[in-house]
Amino acid sequence: MRTANNGNWHTAWRWSRFLADRYRVGLGQAWAPGQSPPQCLIALHARRSAASLASYADAFPGRAAVLVLTGTDLYRDLPADAAARRSLELASHLVVLQEAALDDVPREHRAKCRVIYQSAPTLAPGTPRRTTFDVVLVGHLRDEKDPLTPMRAIVRVPAESRVRLIHIGAALDETLARAARELDARPWRGRPRYHWLGARPHAETRRRIRDARLMVISSRMEGGANVIVEAVTAGVPVLASRIPGNIGMLGGNYEGYFDLGDDAALAHLFERASGEPAFLARLHEQCAARAPLFAPARERLAVRCLVDDALATEPRPTRLVARI
Repeated sequence: MRTANNGNWHTAWRWSRFLADRYRVGLGQAWAPGQSPPQCLIALHARRSAASLASYADAFPGRAAVLVLTGTDLYRDLPADAAARRSLELASHLVVLQEAALDDVPREHRAKCRVIYQSAPTLAPGTPRRTTFDVVLVGHLRDEKDPLTPMRAIVRVPAESRVRLIHIGAALDETLARAARELDARPWRGRPRYHWLGARPHAETRRRIRDARLMVISSRMEGGANVIVEAVTAGVPVLASRIPGNIGMLGGNYEGYFDLGDDAALAHLFERASGEPAFLARLHEQCAARAPLFAPARERLAVRCLVDDALATEPRPTRLVARI
């Protein structure tokens, strides 16, 4: 899981640290009979964890099982996948990562669902470049992240623009990777416009977010993007596709949305943010208002309450929580 360097891994690792002083916590890809039996299983992703949840329920009927729902769960798998829907039935507790996601939890399961926003430590202000207006795009090259929309948008900005798009993400789709390589190698007139860095370590990615002027997330579906949290807690405003997962993170009245796939609208936002200080300041203000939702102390308390409630007992260090 750690090698994936994705949102689910970071959630699992962070939650394990929140719980480590109360419980013995194990991190794993899956759970199967014969492995150490946890008192509480916490699974991320309904479809991918379906086999583990089913095996656990068979082995330990009635024991606590927490399921954290991801964007692909809510906005793709649940309507079409019986195993994913079965995971919701087997879980004793459900978690979504932003408030709008509750609307997409099947009505019969909402009573056992709660919202826990992800968190990140606040960073001191960065040092943006003066010669360019850097926008960072963080997301692996795969269809769900729709990297082509920001790539098309950066081609649209005027030749004299200072906007530069820095793209961080692994090549998980060769067609998208080829498009990124071709755009990176394009002989721009004047200022360089697009740079694909590939996969980078998490610490470096956070530094690059902190030092940018904006972060863009163009995803088709998100459960509650950790990269939004990392931008907001670094004092960097976000330009986001107008999808439920992003609206649940940034609020319904946020002014930095563009319609999914609308590269012309995104290019306009690039130019407006780089050329209108008042608009950029407004995005800063709106993101700062959401920042308290993403405080580590808030998430830590919510996660501990979740596990305490799931176990329905006073916490004891000998309890074991396993995570997928």
